[in-house]
Amino acid sequence: MADSELFRKRIEKINALKAEGIDLYPNDVRVDDTTASIQERFEDADNDVLAGLNERFTLAGRLMAVRNFGKAAFINIQDRKGKIQAYLHRNGIGDAAYALFKRLDVGDIVFVGGRPIRTKTGELTIEVDELRLLSKAIRPLPEKWHGLTDVEARYRQRHVDLIVNPNVREVFVTRSRIINVIRSFMDERDFLEVETPMMQPKAGGATARPFRTHHNALGMDLYLRIAPELYLKRLITGGLERVYEINRNFRNEGISSFHNPEFTMMEFYQAYATYEDLMTFTEELLTSVAKRVLGSLNFQYQGMEIDLTPPWTRISVKDSILRYGGIDPEILEHQGKAYAYARQLGLEVKDTDALGKLMTAIFEEIVEKKLVQPTFVTLYPVEVSPLSRRNAEDPGVTDRFELYIAGKEIANAFSELNDPEDQRGRFLMQAKEREEGNEETHVMDEDYVQVLEYAMPPTAGEGIGIDRLVMLLTDSPSIRDVILFPHMRRKEPGVE
Repeated sequence: MADSELFRKRIEKINALKAEGIDLYPNDVRVDDTTASIQERFEDADNDVLAGLNERFTLAGRLMAVRNFGKAAFINIQDRKGKIQAYLHRNGIGDAAYALFKRLDVGDIVFVGGRPIRTKTGELTIEVDELRLLSKAIRPLPEKWHGLTDVEARYRQRHVDLIVNPNVREVFVTRSRIINVIRSFMDERDFLEVETPMMQPKAGGATARPFRTHHNALGMDLYLRIAPELYLKRLITGGLERVYEINRNFRNEGISSFHNPEFTMMEFYQAYATYEDLMTFTEELLTSVAKRVLGSLNFQYQGMEIDLTPPWTRISVKDSILRYGGIDPEILEHQGKAYAYARQLGLEVKDTDALGKLMTAIFEEIVEKKLVQPTFVTLYPVEVSPLSRRNAEDPGVTDRFELYIAGKEIANAFSELNDPEDQRGRFLMQAKEREEGNEETHVMDEDYVQVLEYAMPPTAGEGIGIDRLVMLLTDSPSIRDVILFPHMRRKEPGVE
């Protein structure tokens, strides 16, 4: 039967029930139990134990299946914790309630009260003595034998996706657990959770194109933040010393399996620490999360065996290119040769690009995807690290790392640049690139430079992509699988 026909029949049924004075959306019940609490308590109880119970249990959830046998029926009820079977018979709930039950549909929300029993097949079941309709479903769920499998439909109708695909609900339960473990880890180490502005007068803290909005009362343009970095470092300067924020960032960029315009990151900053300290810290943090959430440091991601056992590999950008690219070392010493090689790889680079920028582009093309096991890639060129501290031994690179797992960047960290004169020079260098057409570079931020002039202590900071971490630990192939409501292209009217 077509969905439109099912919808029409549901409307007819609802109108008939309303005409009989039946309340289709009551709100006067209290639920004491869940499917899981009952199953956990009585999973090993035999019939004798269950027969001796004097307790009555109540639960509510969505009607997911009905097997009708005339004067009796088995149903499956699904709540936030899972599913359980229930047994109804006319003598147990009364003629009126049973007559109402016969007019219910899969997808309706129901309340049941009763006691646990075991069926002849040994399945724990609620023998129902009370049944009530709590909310009538007008639209039918996808047919049970194929569920909601169309990927685009799943993302657009996440509410239905969560109903019919239990594994999807489990992903988001795991996501919540991951964030809770991270918070506990940070709190135990004396980090203070803070909130910084989502709308900022200047888009800074990362290299990305921002979203712009306008504040009418103030008469000024504002930008949805691309990163909280510059505000968090203001707090470090103010003496908070250890801060973190878990929240949304917004970048006006393309959409892919690893990119969403709105995404969640944790950024944290620690005074009197270096990027090397944060490598050890990151190992401890992510192994703690994996142990708590997965119970192991070894797991599979999209067919790749991942082992988080420390210590993780540490290698510089330059050395990683030589190791994984197998190229002539001279290419990475001369701007012209690096440009020619980048063009040979098909990269969109300019002949005026600095050597460090060319080297980074080559790294991203030939090395990133090969970093399957956790790897800290260190010493990024100054040209691509406008907020990072220069390395004391080689001022052409910075004290920075990016963490790669399964070929994707998971974290970015560095010893913070706290020299205001150097920072102003970096901003000016970025401003020149912006004049040349690169809209993703930093704008000149004199206010932030003034912050540094009040003396920011030596500090290290890091950003960790929460969505990508959840993808990794739930074996999810797309970022849209771990964001409840991912951004989608507008659906054209009349297009299914």
